[in-house]
Amino acid sequence: MTVSYTLEVANARFAGFTKLLFRWKGSIYKLLYKEFLLFCFLYSLFSLIYRCVLTDGQQELFERAARHCNKFAKLIPMSFVLGFYVTQAFQRWWGQYTSFPLPDNLMMVVSGNVHGSDERGRLLRRTLMRYANLSSVLILRSISTRVHKRFPTLQHIVDAGFMTEEEMRTLDHLYSDFNKYWMPLTWFANLASKAREEGRVKDDIALRLLMDELNNYRGKCSMLFHYDWISIPLVYTQVVTLAVYSFFAFCLIGRQFVKPERADELKVHVDLYVPVFTLLEFFFYAGWLKVGELIINPFGEDDDDFETNQLIDRNIQVSMLAVDDMHQNLPPLEKDKYWTDKSFSRPFSPAKPIFMGSTYDMRAVDDDEEDSAPSYLTPMLSVSVWPPAPKKQKKSRRLCCCTKPEKPTDPALDPDTIHITPAKPCVPQCVSSEETQHKDHQNRDKSVA
Repeated sequence: MTVSYTLEVANARFAGFTKLLFRWKGSIYKLLYKEFLLFCFLYSLFSLIYRCVLTDGQQELFERAARHCNKFAKLIPMSFVLGFYVTQAFQRWWGQYTSFPLPDNLMMVVSGNVHGSDERGRLLRRTLMRYANLSSVLILRSISTRVHKRFPTLQHIVDAGFMTEEEMRTLDHLYSDFNKYWMPLTWFANLASKAREEGRVKDDIALRLLMDELNNYRGKCSMLFHYDWISIPLVYTQVVTLAVYSFFAFCLIGRQFVKPERADELKVHVDLYVPVFTLLEFFFYAGWLKVGELIINPFGEDDDDFETNQLIDRNIQVSMLAVDDMHQNLPPLEKDKYWTDKSFSRPFSPAKPIFMGSTYDMRAVDDDEEDSAPSYLTPMLSVSVWPPAPKKQKKSRRLCCCTKPEKPTDPALDPDTIHITPAKPCVPQCVSSEETQHKDHQNRDKSVA
């Protein structure tokens, strides 16, 4: 049975994954404990032989062999070989899950396009979905050990109600050297064409929709068959297995606590008897290999393999419910709660600000503020764009100082001119705002100098 722990990790909290470490079903401990105990036994055996059985000369030879194994065992690219292999195995595992034939889309199309509330219409719809489920049972029986134990023969499929006696005889009489999982889907296609001739399927568009969904369903059944047929190349599986086993075979000797080669190393030498870090390394690498072994074929009987029998029962139940009990069986139409009230209230949800977009509340900058704002960006080279964009004309204001204006002007007609009448007579003079700013900058530079 698939081990699910989604609810326990729904919220991130302190030591959230710690509870998962104490599970046994579906755990790495259950997969690896036999290999782990064997490695500990062999390591202890070599350690006892080195410490208690060998002579001084033999111990010296053993120490040389241990240093040599420890030096060259590191050349095996364990992380690369294992990481790539497990990645490919996981992609294959996920592809097999997404290729599992589910009749949901097909049953919706059958229920909505094969009409007739009489016994003939009901028989057509139920038979169509039974053919589709029969095809999935035949393909799963060919690749899943659980399904094959449940349906060891075609007679068991007949007894379960997926096929009739006459259909079994017809299937047996049709000779083929290959798997016959596709034959019920051919019956489906022929029966759908017959329903079109009878007028149960209203038009060719509805028939085409039925055929399209049927082909999608057949394609998933075919993908499962090819996943079972074409595996990850055997040579790569052998390389990964040999790399892991040979590495830890060398570790049995190379990771022994032997006497140091030089006298100055006695100060830092610690004889722990138990190789803690070597055991952790074995747990991680060998556990990684076990993960690849577990997910390379999810149609077995491991704890985390797919629940194929449960999916078969679910598919036949929901498909018959959709095309028979729920066909044209609608609840009465009633006005909903918000028929007159256009504002949808959310009584069971907390009042939170609604996200309208990251730039929804961004303040727009006026043109005058944008021009007057200092720019700290690095000047970029100009790029000619055709057609040229119209340049923005900056407004300039004139400052006029005079005793008496010659002709009074209406401010509404000339809003850019400011008239100032001084206390003493002066020569009429008009200065633009650009010239005034330029003179101010010159005076400021002189004062700084």
